[in-house]
Amino acid sequence: MEIHNIPVSVDVIRKRFPFFEATLIEDISKEGEWVTVEEGDELMSEGKYIRSFPIVLEGLIKVCRNDAEGREVLLYYLNPGQVCAMALTCCMGRMQSNIGAYAETDTEIIRIPVDCLDQWMVKYTTWKEFVMYAYRNRFDELLTTIDSIAFKKMDERLLKFFDDRFKATGKTVYTGTHQDIANSLTTSREVVSRLLKQLEKEGSVTIGRNKIDFAPLV
Repeated sequence: MEIHNIPVSVDVIRKRFPFFEATLIEDISKEGEWVTVEEGDELMSEGKYIRSFPIVLEGLIKVCRNDAEGREVLLYYLNPGQVCAMALTCCMGRMQSNIGAYAETDTEIIRIPVDCLDQWMVKYTTWKEFVMYAYRNRFDELLTTIDSIAFKKMDERLLKFFDDRFKATGKTVYTGTHQDIANSLTTSREVVSRLLKQLEKEGSVTIGRNKIDFAPLV
């Protein structure tokens, strides 16, 4: 993780968020901290208080929940121009984080101090709309995740996993292990490996060492 000692330029923020008021853009440049995080870096961890929240400039962030045994449930991805609604909720309530967030690729973010959240909600209409849209969008994604866990078979959930990856990254190659996928789907590595072998027989994926090409699925 690299913390830059210069603010993000107003022009960069305006390009990513052209709908923000000019004064809000200036405040983000002034108050925000420009940070580069490498793939795999942890941005937020469960059980810790959040003193700042990330807005994504470039890259991809994975937001998830973990249980006591280390099993992981993927909640949603954060793409450029997005903010984590669950982090905002914890900030507003001054609560400990109930999610974990990790960089899926090398990622550029702006970290905004918690105190700015409430101030900007009152001061800037576009910031309030931005936050409310984030809540609505994340709520819809969480419902989709719950529906997938509750109603879809594991083979359907695996296909959805690859579809979500493609929509989030635009890439058709997944870099990671079978265990990583199993953690995200809350199942065993053996189940994932069996399903992947079946997809490979069908010509839907090509399996390599810590790499899966799923281009035929998208």
